Amino acid sequence: MSYHTICKTEELPVGEMKKVNVEGRKIAIYHLKDGIYATQSSCTHVMANLTKGKIVDDCKVQCPLHRAQFDIKTGEVVTWANFPPGIQALNFIRGEKSLKTYPVIVEDELIKVDV
Repeated sequence: MSYHTICKTEELPVGEMKKVNVEGRKIAIYHLKDGIYATQSSCTHVMANLTKGKIVDDCKVQCPLHRAQFDIKTGEVVTWANFPPGIQALNFIRGEKSLKTYPVIVEDELIKVDV
């Protein structure tokens, strides 16, 4: 395993997320009430930047483009792209796909992610 320091915990308040680049990978880091998590930063629908979206119900990230929602902890699809009406035609081509997740640890108030 190769953990990389991302930032200090104080730099990512609870309820916030940020995009980082680690070894050429674009990763979204989320600070939820129960911990810190990491996923790929691109939506699996049409690759929109998830950190431009929002955290919903303190456990899901919603894509800013077509409103797909993913479980932040597991990466699983909760709701596939459903906006605007008619996007379902594209969904036929771009089937549901979970987000890649990454292990996160906090040591000495430093957030570290394993890529």
